[in-house]
Amino acid sequence: MTDDTQRRTHRVDLLSTILLALAAIGTAWSTYQSTQWRGEQAVDTSMATAARIQSSEAATRAGQETQIDIATFIQWVDADVHGDEMLARFYRKRFRKEFRPAFAAWLATDPKTNAEAPLTPFVMPQYHIASARKSERLNALAGMHSKAAGEANQRADDDILAVVLFATALFFAGISTKVKSLRQREALLAMGWLIFLGTAIWLATLPTTVSI
Repeated sequence: MTDDTQRRTHRVDLLSTILLALAAIGTAWSTYQSTQWRGEQAVDTSMATAARIQSSEAATRAGQETQIDIATFIQWVDADVHGDEMLARFYRKRFRKEFRPAFAAWLATDPKTNAEAPLTPFVMPQYHIASARKSERLNALAGMHSKAAGEANQRADDDILAVVLFATALFFAGISTKVKSLRQREALLAMGWLIFLGTAIWLATLPTTVSI
């Protein structure tokens, strides 16, 4: 065996050993990252579900409160139309606190004589239901968590792909030690390094998460 062949063989052995070590580390890191992202996906999915349940509960509550407002307003209108001031005051005192500003603003438009006045207080800008706004906020929060869960899932999938690629680099590094032809060993090793470096560069562009 010539000196040049010996040097090439030594270089191939050294590079194979280094690639085996680095690819093994890369595989372990990618596996860890995939597990971390799966955990974050589970947390965000759980939070999204909880927010949607709370949003639904708040929406139901808002619907119930709206029905109360409508019912008491109809009774007030009926009493007012029939000139029963005592009964009208009775129902007006029982308006919900959130409904009163809209009702007062509606009365200020003089709906009995003003043809351009809004038909009901429910179209007035002063009419707000806190439960409805709460439902909207929770629904938006659920959407944010769902989006985060989707992103975490994609990142976990990317890390799994990196595991496969690193395992492929390991395969080429390992098989290169079993081939007798030096030229074939160099070719296999070059392929392994190419896959490893490409994967490592791509992996460096991905976000990481670490928990202690």
